[in-house]
Amino acid sequence: MTSPQPSPHRPKFQPFGYALARRGSRSLSRRAILFMVGLGLAGTLAACGSTTPTPEAGAGDTAPVELTLVSYAVTQAAYEQIIPQFTKQWKEQTGQDVTFDQSYGGSGSQTRAVLDGLEADVVALALALDTKKLEEGGLIEPGWEKEAPNDAIVHKSVAALVMREGNPKNIQGWEDLARDDVQVVTANPKTSGGARWNFLALWGANTQNGKDDAIALDFATKVFSHVPVLPKDAREATDVFYQRGQGDVLINYENEVLLAAQKGEKQPFIVPDVNISIDNPIAVVDANVDKHGTRKVAEAFVQFLFTPEAQREFAKVGFRPVDPGVAEEFASQYPKVNKLFTVADLGGWDAVQTKFFADGAIFDQIQSKVGK
Repeated sequence: MTSPQPSPHRPKFQPFGYALARRGSRSLSRRAILFMVGLGLAGTLAACGSTTPTPEAGAGDTAPVELTLVSYAVTQAAYEQIIPQFTKQWKEQTGQDVTFDQSYGGSGSQTRAVLDGLEADVVALALALDTKKLEEGGLIEPGWEKEAPNDAIVHKSVAALVMREGNPKNIQGWEDLARDDVQVVTANPKTSGGARWNFLALWGANTQNGKDDAIALDFATKVFSHVPVLPKDAREATDVFYQRGQGDVLINYENEVLLAAQKGEKQPFIVPDVNISIDNPIAVVDANVDKHGTRKVAEAFVQFLFTPEAQREFAKVGFRPVDPGVAEEFASQYPKVNKLFTVADLGGWDAVQTKFFADGAIFDQIQSKVGK
């Protein structure tokens, strides 16, 4: 998907510690320079509990500020560690207290909630397609991908296959998921960003390995004919597999599998050699931060997420960090992927949405065929 041009109201990303100048028809406070108070500066989000907009925090302003972070389910463990670091540093640098109202759930469900009125200041969704919906809804200005480092991709993962103890069905890769004796657990792509990544991984395992769309469609149809239930998000899918004991194999984020292992839920898993790069974006919700007067703190928080301190917290719970130094520190915990493809290899998010996930598109056709 071709990235939209940055809005004239917002500048492109500049390195952390630089000033970002406000332009256009914003109020004076919104045009004021955004001060990044050093490399360790942290920003924080708080609940949007008041209907009265909060004045934009400026230099020397120590009035408490509230922000709302809306994210997808499996990021919670990381943000619970990152947010206290950010609020502590922000307090030390500015004297200002920041609090967070945090909401976690399926990425698709969270996107709809924000569109329906959940006043998020920052959204950390599972895929750029969901963030794009907020742009199309007028909540995020075009060009948000250039408002942060790394095209706003804050961490990554890949798809993993989790088996039962001892791997009794001898599952070795994607092809085994189409067997008649294998039941598969995955979330619903209509409500879960993670499930969309799962679906694209299944599809690309064929098309990115030299096979055509007809073979990929037949394979995906066979797999979903063996899916007994479609949970609403990745976390619920994990519960279905681990706690309810359903299924022979769970398609999940690699980071979720690594986090479960940390909690003692150690079951065999493999990271297939042909895999998709699961790229997870971060964005400030322009309409809401301008309404709440929280832009400065929200943007500082987003910048903080790319610092080594925050990137280590993502890595500790299994995400693949985008900071090269931190990625090297944690390299031993990630299995090697020999053929890693991206959404761009599948045509970009606009094409993917139209082809696979729009009403009546390939996923709906598969569901109709398998009677789900």
